[in-house]
Amino acid sequence: MKLMSDTQFIRKVELKRELIPSFEAFPFHLPVMRNFEELSLHPNVTYIIGENGMGKSTLLEGVAIALGFNPEGGTLNFNFSNYDSHSPLDQYLRIIKGFDRPSDHFFFRAETYYNLATNIEELDRELSTAPKIIDSFGGKSLHEQSHGEAFFAAFMNRFTGHGLYILDEPEAALSPLRQMSMLARINELVHLGSQFIISTHSPIIMAYPEAKMMQLSEEGMEQVNLEETSHYSMMKQFFENKDRLLHHLFK
Repeated sequence: MKLMSDTQFIRKVELKRELIPSFEAFPFHLPVMRNFEELSLHPNVTYIIGENGMGKSTLLEGVAIALGFNPEGGTLNFNFSNYDSHSPLDQYLRIIKGFDRPSDHFFFRAETYYNLATNIEELDRELSTAPKIIDSFGGKSLHEQSHGEAFFAAFMNRFTGHGLYILDEPEAALSPLRQMSMLARINELVHLGSQFIISTHSPIIMAYPEAKMMQLSEEGMEQVNLEETSHYSMMKQFFENKDRLLHHLFK
C-alpha cells in the first residue's frame, strides 16, 4: 500500500509536561498521561486502543479541541454545546503539523452524535440561501434513521477525501458487516489523501493494513500489532472455545 506521507496533516502530538500543575488531577492522573511525552502519528491511520478508563477518548478529545474542533464533534464550523464536560487537556498539547493542509475535516464522537444531529436540524431551520447542512450527510434527517444508518451517512456522504478525520468509537452502532464496510470506506478515503486517528474497541475496525496501533494500559502507551491486543485475543478465545470460556465466566 502506498503511504501518503507527503499529505500527512498531523505528524506528532506532544504533551507540555512542564506546564502541568499536578499529575494527581484529572485528566493528568490517567494512565496515558503518566509517561506520555509525544505521539508520532501514521500518515494514513493511527489507532488509539485500550480498556475503559485508560484515557483514549480524553486524548482524542484533547487533540480535536486543540485543532479547533467542537468538543461534541462535527466539522471545524460547528459551535454548539449541550454539556461542557471536556477536560482542559487541549491547553497542554502541542500539535506538530505537516506541510499540507486538509481540505476536509471531521471529529466524530459516537456518544454525542445525537447532539450533532439535533444541531444540524436547528441550523437548517434557520432562513438561509445556503444549501442545507443535511444535504452533505445524504439529505435524510439523521434522527429519522437508525443509529447505525445515521453514523454511516457521515462516513459515506460527509467525508469527501483529502481530509483529517478523528473518530471516537465509530463502531458503537455498527453491525460487523457495517464495520467491514467502514474499513472499505477508510481505504477509499486514504487513497484520496486522508489521515485518520481512531479510538476503537473493535478488532474489525483495527484491522486496517499497515496502520499504527498504540495501546494504552496502566503502564502507559506502547505500539502493538492487532494480534498482540487483548481485544483480538479475547475474541479469538471466545470463538475458538466458547463453551470453555463461558464455563469459567459462569462459575
